[in-house]
Amino acid sequence: MPRRIRYVLAGLLLIGLLGGLGLDCVKAAARLPGARAAAVGPDVQPETATWAGRSGAEQLEEAAEALYTYVLKGDVSKAREKSEEISRLFVASSFEGLASVEGIHALAEVIMDVKATFAAAEISPERWEAAAARLRLAANSLNQPHQPMWLQYYKVIREDLNDMERSAGAGDLAGWKTSVTRLQSRYDNIRPAVVISRPPETVNQLDSWLSYAAEIPSSTQPVPRARLLEIISYGQEAVRVVFGKERNEPALSLPLPPQRYGIWGFLGGAFIAAALGYAAYRKYRGDKEDWKAV
Repeated sequence: MPRRIRYVLAGLLLIGLLGGLGLDCVKAAARLPGARAAAVGPDVQPETATWAGRSGAEQLEEAAEALYTYVLKGDVSKAREKSEEISRLFVASSFEGLASVEGIHALAEVIMDVKATFAAAEISPERWEAAAARLRLAANSLNQPHQPMWLQYYKVIREDLNDMERSAGAGDLAGWKTSVTRLQSRYDNIRPAVVISRPPETVNQLDSWLSYAAEIPSSTQPVPRARLLEIISYGQEAVRVVFGKERNEPALSLPLPPQRYGIWGFLGGAFIAAALGYAAYRKYRGDKEDWKAV
């Protein structure tokens, strides 16, 4: 092969390699946020253009936050549009490795509950806000597994347990019922988020305890005070495990009231004190006589 032909072929090969390298550089540059925004056109906002690069969990939490904001503002139209967008996003996204099967099922249920609530003919601000709050907490639990917002409920649930313990100590079943109903309502708000974050056996333990505690006031047999306090201790342990608290944290048990002895207890204490004082005086006199100079 003549030398000139070899030069021509080598030149063509080099041009081809440089052309391929340039194409790769163009593709890499197109993946940058600014280049993507320029490519899709001037009418598309940069935030919208970069949404496709985020994970499904991040997009879901952002959409749930927006939905909750629309509900608080009373913007019914935008809230309904956002709920439909969340439904489509859930179907199109993959959450494999982020939650258990039970967690994904709980997330699906809360999304369906939101859609059903928003589709109702009668607008109920309380129900809308409650449904949007549950979805917001669930989406946050999926996207922020290490520090989810639902952990902030620990303090108020502890207060409900304290109220139940006071009612148990006083044998007040009406107060018990009020406290356990309030605790159940608060737990219902965070339960989808809890199912996403915690193992099924941990959630089932708290579910079973709440169900049993709620049936106590309607029991046909009177429940002894000691048994009520024992039930409270089971609930305290179940809540501690769900919220990931250590055993050495301050207990929820209330301090015992000071015992009252009455007048006879006072007189008995005075007699004992006088006897001890007289014995000490005799011992002192005896020691002093032993040390007299001879």
